[in-house]
Amino acid sequence: MKLVLLSGGSGKRLWPLSNDARSKQFLKVLEDEQRQLVSMVQRVWGQIAERGLGDSSYIATGKSQIEMMHNQIGRHVPLIIEPERRDTFAAIALTAAYLYSEQGISLDEVIAILPVDPYVESRFFDEVKELETALRDSDANLALIGVKPTYPSSKYGYIVPSEDERKASSAYRHVNRFEEKPSEERAAHLIEQYDALWNCGVFAFKLGFIIQLMEDKGLPLHYEELVRQYHTLPKVSFDYEVVERTKRIVVRPYEGYWKDLGTWNTLTEEMANRLIGKGMISEDSENTHLINEIDIPVSILGLSNVVVAVSPDGILVADKSASPRVKDFINYNQGPMFEERSWGWARILDDQRYDDGRTVVTKRVGILEGRNISYQLHINREEVWTIVKGEGEFIQNGNYMRVKAGNVLHIPMKTLHSIRAVTELEIIIVQSGNGEEDNRIVELYNTWEEVEEHCINM
Repeated sequence: MKLVLLSGGSGKRLWPLSNDARSKQFLKVLEDEQRQLVSMVQRVWGQIAERGLGDSSYIATGKSQIEMMHNQIGRHVPLIIEPERRDTFAAIALTAAYLYSEQGISLDEVIAILPVDPYVESRFFDEVKELETALRDSDANLALIGVKPTYPSSKYGYIVPSEDERKASSAYRHVNRFEEKPSEERAAHLIEQYDALWNCGVFAFKLGFIIQLMEDKGLPLHYEELVRQYHTLPKVSFDYEVVERTKRIVVRPYEGYWKDLGTWNTLTEEMANRLIGKGMISEDSENTHLINEIDIPVSILGLSNVVVAVSPDGILVADKSASPRVKDFINYNQGPMFEERSWGWARILDDQRYDDGRTVVTKRVGILEGRNISYQLHINREEVWTIVKGEGEFIQNGNYMRVKAGNVLHIPMKTLHSIRAVTELEIIIVQSGNGEEDNRIVELYNTWEEVEEHCINM
């Protein structure tokens, strides 16, 4: 069986830490067994590896998440890259085409799909393994995992088993229908009368089932061709386009811990630390959490059941019960002020537009030891770099020099340049140009080995 994790979305309900450049699954706010801060994707990938599924697993993600994925779980994890966001039906179709045409996977092979960020016990992935048996034994088109509800929630969708199998003890049950986010009263009725299960978005199918479905819809079966036509695929969920229209579906009930950490109130319930970053929380502030990513300390006095999240993108102060509503109030047109990259990180300190049309952006950039930025040029921006920490190798239009803290470098427009960190580097970059013109970047080489081979005039 092949396992595919879907990694997408921007996690707007976890603003201001989560944004288009850093989705919720990459936020390092959970703890591992060594009490180190880890992200949701790091935690889940560790559980998958622990259960012996690492060598048969893939992650389907967008181009904007490649660097962060490599940064957090390594370059050895195979990625299936979406050229743009088109919702889960398109992502799964692209995954099927990749496994079929690029990997040569048999049409009889079982593929399991799950979100990249469930908060579960490791034994949950043993249940995922059992989907293959359920699918083959039942001759169903789809096999799902349904979580036994611990309370009637209006936040989740429900899987309703067939009535003649209510309270059944078999390994799987046939599915009668689905109900999406009912009221709490309706949810209580579904649980009591039909033994309904939470739909946790985990399901399995034989590869041939999806390939046939794609063929019926006239979609390309070869990965490269589907990539070229990807922008024409409908923006629709796999649940709506496939699951709700499929007749033969079975579900495996799972009675164990499962939670969707998609909002601040649910995420903070699983955080080991009430305080991350600079600041303090008074003792009379009960069930209050502070997550602070900037260097300015934040103090919370006498406020209970509150989450305060601070990042370069903004500040959120919210009652935990109201925090899911943040996505309805925030202006997301602002670009991300903090980004993790494969080579390090970048934080915008100041962004100014002047009356004469000039734009001046000041950034603090960190480059990890041994890493480098690509050999690149800016079409419409010039830059002044002040190195404030570390030593590095700098190249500009083929000219090589060693640099260290205290050096100031001027990089005119349309000038090729790159830098490699000999030791961990920090640089203050002031970037200026015409604000009406996009800051287009041309990249020639990504690795320092390529730069040394082709570009350095020694």
